[in-house]
Amino acid sequence: MSRLTSHTQHHNAVPLPISAEQPLYGRKPTSLFMQACLRLAIYAPLVAAMMSLVMHDAHHFGDVGFSEASWTEHMQSTLLALSAATMWLVHSRLPDLRTISLLLFGLFAASLIREQDALLDGMIGDGSWQFLVSVVAIPVIIGVWRNRSRFIAEFEHFGRSFAFGLFGAGFLATYVFSRLYGRSEFWETLMGDSYLRSVKNAAEEVTELFGYTLMAIAVIEIVLLAIRMGRQRRALLRELNANG
Repeated sequence: MSRLTSHTQHHNAVPLPISAEQPLYGRKPTSLFMQACLRLAIYAPLVAAMMSLVMHDAHHFGDVGFSEASWTEHMQSTLLALSAATMWLVHSRLPDLRTISLLLFGLFAASLIREQDALLDGMIGDGSWQFLVSVVAIPVIIGVWRNRSRFIAEFEHFGRSFAFGLFGAGFLATYVFSRLYGRSEFWETLMGDSYLRSVKNAAEEVTELFGYTLMAIAVIEIVLLAIRMGRQRRALLRELNANG
């Protein structure tokens, strides 16, 4: 009771009296398997759809291939835009993950701007994307820092969730593995005299797309997690009021 009261005394603080280890769609152990099957049935076709776009670009390799005009690049930007917009909605409408969602909004928005570097360089000037990323990133970092205690409290729940596992996998695939996998040195060593930069670009872009897809799926799970946390918080408040 004292923990809950101490949180509610601050305007920006929302109590988080739930356990992230509780199942999302039910509390019976047998429901966990059904949840896993449901997730697989929903997310597997999404990954397959991403690969169909990759196959389209492969069939048109001599035309646009995996350039800025490819479907792979367009889908990367689309996933980032949808993820950023969703995280902003969570930040605005679902207070239980307000700070986590703000940080993720900044990440997705900055990545979206970075993906448009060629377009921005032509429209505004060389390196303009770096300025725009700073415009987004600096206020987000300041906002998270000012609410760092709340961020830690939220991460206690987010860090134990399925959403975090998906996001971590997508983050590593996009920002770590794809950069290392797409190094020219690796592909020159692998292909020798047959080295083609276009093949290297294809491998890197496809890996990035898969990472963005995983993070987009994580965004869906974050929305569900935030909704569940809000419901459980309100249920506990009603219980406390009834016993008060």
